[in-house]
Amino acid sequence: MAIKVSTKYAVSEEALRSISDEMKSAHHTLVEGIGAGNDYLGWLTLPRDYDKEEFSRIKAVAKKIQDTSEVLLVIGIGGSYLGARAAIELLKSPYYNQLPKNTPEIYFVGNNISGDYLTEIVELIGTRDFSVNVISKSGTTTEPAIAFRIFKTMLEERYGKGGAKERIYATTDKARGALKSLADSEGYETFVIPDNVGGRYSVLTPVGLLPIAVAGVDIDAMMDSTEKTMQALIADESFENPAWRYVGARNLLYRDAKKTEILGCFEPRFRFMAEWWKQLFGESEGKDGKGLFPASVDFTADLHSMGQYIQEGERTLFETIVTIENPNHNVVIGATEDNLDGLNFLAGVNMAHVNRQAFLGTVLAHVDGGVPNIEISMERTDAASFGALVYFFEFACGLSGYFLGVNPFNQPGVEAYKKNMFALLGKPGYEDSTAALRSRLDA
Repeated sequence: MAIKVSTKYAVSEEALRSISDEMKSAHHTLVEGIGAGNDYLGWLTLPRDYDKEEFSRIKAVAKKIQDTSEVLLVIGIGGSYLGARAAIELLKSPYYNQLPKNTPEIYFVGNNISGDYLTEIVELIGTRDFSVNVISKSGTTTEPAIAFRIFKTMLEERYGKGGAKERIYATTDKARGALKSLADSEGYETFVIPDNVGGRYSVLTPVGLLPIAVAGVDIDAMMDSTEKTMQALIADESFENPAWRYVGARNLLYRDAKKTEILGCFEPRFRFMAEWWKQLFGESEGKDGKGLFPASVDFTADLHSMGQYIQEGERTLFETIVTIENPNHNVVIGATEDNLDGLNFLAGVNMAHVNRQAFLGTVLAHVDGGVPNIEISMERTDAASFGALVYFFEFACGLSGYFLGVNPFNQPGVEAYKKNMFALLGKPGYEDSTAALRSRLDA
């Protein structure tokens, strides 16, 4: 397995063994497709069963975008952008857009309703050639729909309707919805969001694969690794299975009144991987009055801001730290003649070694302070390791949801704010709610 899990600083082996029957039941519920939400299990065997013809088109379109555009805009929100951004920052760099490269800059829009943000993206594009990948199952989600209106108009003004349609790629439902209807009428090339894959599980579908491929990532290696991970996780019904170990530990800690899980990493490039993870587990488990609260930190930076609370604050949290065994670069620390900073004892030492000791020292300090720690290690930041980590978390999330006793594939609570927002904006059909909401705001 490319992914390993250590729980020695979190729970005992005896405690894990005590929940073996519950884990086995959750495992069978997931892999046999007999639980709530089982119509959204398409991701489970996706690494083996994905559409190979569409996969080839993804690679061809990615090459076309690379050849014709200096900028790609990815329009989407939640699961429609977090996975792709996580991949590009982890596998390329958080500074991907600024670094020299032979691939387009990639900006993510339609994930907020800020006019300032959108205006700045327009300024960043300037007069350069650009393309758009709009991602939406329905085409009516407010944030991406607003952004698409603006950039569709910008493309048509710059290239004409005929030229614009060659630069707009729609990832949407295979048969219905506003975006699918528009794509068919305008002649946009389309890719399918599978009916049986929810947004937060869609990284390895065209939702994530097209932007990732445009950035120059080897998606063949990604999918090959993911299939191997799928086979291993489905087959192993023991705590040698890293997903069992992770899920068992986090749920035992939850039963022991740990209510918050903090995901951290000692590499800044992991930041948006944590953002993707927060949606995955937050939407999947946060329902029926249950669920760990998913939070994240960037170490070592956040040791200088959140470290005090983690060390000595309320003892209702635990940490899951992702470590990378083989960093991309070796940076050796030099010596100075005056040694004013007192660091000459590190002369000749690789920064990766220092980072590892910072991790180990942090774990020991936090465990001593009453914060259990789970370690998830990945071999390196390459396409194969990314695919393995994504599938590991997806499998663990489905398993954990069934262990917890919730449907890990629905998200009924996300509609509440939308109904209020539409009523306050005066959307037709919401008039009955507008007056009541206004009175509450004015009270």
